[in-house]
Amino acid sequence: MTDPHSRPPLRVLALCLGNICRSPLAEALLARELEAAGVSAVVDSAGTGEWHVGRPADPRSREVARRHGLTLGGRARQLTVHDFHTQDVILAMDAQNAADARRLRPGGARARIVLMRDFDPDAPGTDVPDPYTGGPDAFEDVYGMLERSARSFAAQAVRMEP
Repeated sequence: MTDPHSRPPLRVLALCLGNICRSPLAEALLARELEAAGVSAVVDSAGTGEWHVGRPADPRSREVARRHGLTLGGRARQLTVHDFHTQDVILAMDAQNAADARRLRPGGARARIVLMRDFDPDAPGTDVPDPYTGGPDAFEDVYGMLERSARSFAAQAVRMEP
């Protein structure tokens, strides 16, 4: 039974360009790390662009996830105005997607927009590079960045207020 006095779940959205490479991986990692940290959360992902809407994650993202014991479900979707009102935090994969999200953010929206790697202890504030045109090593490198960032985010989320 749910405690009626408990806080609502933290709502987190991972954001990249097409929602088929970085943000689906980030979504799965954030969900895993937040659960491990005991943080009640609802995690989703989206892209700023519309090119891949309805498609599954890139096969290379699915493969790197599988090798690390994760499954990438869902289909690509585009960021909506509704997201800015329902999410607590939007974690953008790079500075351009963060800038695009800030430009699209309506007045009065509650979502905070920050870079995913603001939480990476190895390279805070840097971009998660898009591995789309890279080979398998690019996807593995991105996975490592996202895993570190998701783990650090989850550790800090224990203290976050939705």
